[in-house]
Amino acid sequence: MDKNNFFNDLQSKINQVIENSPMKDVEKNVKAMMSQGFSKLDLVTREEFDIQSQVLERTRAKLEALEARVAELEVLLKTPK
Repeated sequence: MDKNNFFNDLQSKINQVIENSPMKDVEKNVKAMMSQGFSKLDLVTREEFDIQSQVLERTRAKLEALEARVAELEVLLKTPK
């Protein structure tokens, strides 16, 4: 038996043991508990966060443009005619 076959066979046997062990149930239970705990918190998804970040970025750009325009208008108002 060559090394690759040995390691593939070993990995297969380890996977079988894990699948048939209580560890699989523990993993499911931990994931369920964490999901339940997170659902009670006021969290947003990554997608929602990214969308709001884009909205904020556009809003900041508009605000900067408006501030620049106001500054221009203030200069025009102060300039004697």
